[in-house]
This record gives sequence, C-alpha cells and structure tokens, in this order.
Amino acid sequence: MASPASPRQWAEKGTIRRITTWDEPVMHRHCPPVTDFGPALQQLAADMFATMAAADGVGLAAPQVDVDLAMFVYDCPDADEHHHFGVMCNPVVELPQGEDRNFDAAEEGCLSWPGAYQSLARPDQAICRGLNEHGEPVTVIGTGLLARCLQHETDHLDGTVFGDRLSSRARRKLNEQRETLRHLYPDDWPVTPRGRYDATVVDTDDDSPNA
Repeated sequence: MASPASPRQWAEKGTIRRITTWDEPVMHRHCPPVTDFGPALQQLAADMFATMAAADGVGLAAPQVDVDLAMFVYDCPDADEHHHFGVMCNPVVELPQGEDRNFDAAEEGCLSWPGAYQSLARPDQAICRGLNEHGEPVTVIGTGLLARCLQHETDHLDGTVFGDRLSSRARRKLNEQRETLRHLYPDDWPVTPRGRYDATVVDTDDDSPNA
C-alpha cells in the first residue's frame, strides 16, 4: 500500500493523541525496536502526524504519544529550507567526527515540555538510517534544523530528553519557563488546544521549533 504523499495526507488519516510529558516513565526508557510493519503501525504513524501538526511540531517520537516503540515521524526543513517528512523506525544517527564536526548553538524546545526553550549546541549535520513504515531501508541526511530534529527524536527513543543535555543552571531555567506556562497546556494537550480551556489566558505565538 502506498504511503500518503504529504504530511497533511498523513494527518488526515490520523487521530490527535495526548502528548506525554517528561514527568512520565515512558519518556525515560530505551524503546524496543519495531518488528511489525502492519496496519497498526501505519495507523500509529498517521496519529503521530496528526498530533504533531496539532502541536505545531517538527518531529514526534512514539513515547511522546505513550507508545514504547523505536519510531518517530518528522516534518522539518533543512538548512536550505528544503522540506523533509517521513516515518523512521529503529533509527541510528551518525554524526561527523574530527575536523568535519561543527556545532550549532540554537534554542531547542520539546513538545513534551511545552513552552520552554534553552540554547543547546548540537552537530549541524546528521545522517539517520533506519526503516520506513513498510520496513524498507531509508537514509535521511540532515542539515540545520533537520539535523537537530533527527538527533532530538533519536534521543527520545533512548530515553533521553534534551534537558538531560543542559547544564544544571540551564535546566533550572528551562523548568522555570515550563512552570510559568504550564497553565496554558491542558492535561490532554493537544487534543484540547493550548489556552482554549481558560478564556482569561492571553495566548502568544512562539516561532522556536518543537520536537
């Protein structure tokens, strides 16, 4: 069966799910590999695309919808503003070494800790190899934001959140931001959109990427 031809087509086949938070155990476990590439996996991918779109994200890992599985979806531009999307199962990320390794320090956020951002230096290039939703080998070469997304999502599948990579001071600031804005995000967000359940809340837009 052919896969949807766009992130929108994926999302139209899916149902928005609640996004888990860093407080939950599923976010801190190493995920088992995908072994069944049948209809259930296709539906999970569609649900994840729908959820990612509702949350205005560029990537989403299976544990972020409370599924303990080594899989993520992405819809993200690279350094040249070329858009990439797809499903990645059992990913392995390769990073440049030695003189080829350049770090990019940029603000990073996470849909599982919404509203909070801190600068984090990551390699500005990444190659991700894995399997697509049909179990076929795929390779994604990432630059710019896409490189960051591939690293961020693969971290999730190893039970690592980007806050784990911050200094103690930056992690405290991140958590303070999260607490300040927690009231904007309902417990079932993004099933219920942020701010909508409280008419007294004035919502603001943020252009920083989330994954």
